[in-house]
Amino acid sequence: MSDAFTLVIGTRRFSSWSLRPYLALKAAGAAFTEVEIALRQDDTKQRILAWSPSGKVPLLVHGDVKVWDSLAICEYLAELFPSAGLWPVDPVARAVARSVSAEMHSGFQAIRNACPMDLVAPSPVEITPEVAQDAVRIRALWNDCRTRFGAGGPFLFGRFSVADAMYAPVVTRFTSYGLPQDEVSQAYCDAVWALPAMKEWVKACHPDRA
Repeated sequence: MSDAFTLVIGTRRFSSWSLRPYLALKAAGAAFTEVEIALRQDDTKQRILAWSPSGKVPLLVHGDVKVWDSLAICEYLAELFPSAGLWPVDPVARAVARSVSAEMHSGFQAIRNACPMDLVAPSPVEITPEVAQDAVRIRALWNDCRTRFGAGGPFLFGRFSVADAMYAPVVTRFTSYGLPQDEVSQAYCDAVWALPAMKEWVKACHPDRA
């Protein structure tokens, strides 16, 4: 198998799902090339299908292997780069990290629909009760992880992990849409924004922001 990685992503400004494996690849220290496909264009679907069997981004290509789901890509990288610590070593922390990542992957539909990631010019939105409820749950998750497992660093489980990659786009939503913060969640958001890989992503889509 070739050692080369290619990450196929959507427009950086909008593609929250693409940001997640990008951060994981950076945390793993893996060299990779990027193919960015413009979203919301007439030929977007056709261009993605030329790469991805699902017709969606992101997609990781590694030799003959294609992985086409954000969380699955992160899992694959965690297995290939165990020294990167993309999952916590402690089994309890690891189980919680997987749980909160899966909850992000499949949940929080209200906040994802009402507050889409837009790193250039987010539109004003109405904070509905459903969005507020999602925000409350997310803050509770962040507080719980930081309190129980965060002693080793500024991230949810101390050291940067897949869980942080999964929640990084949510951090952008909290900032862009002015969702209520507490001290712990604000400090966590600040830590994510300060990641060099996060700054690189933002700078590439909106240089004035990084």
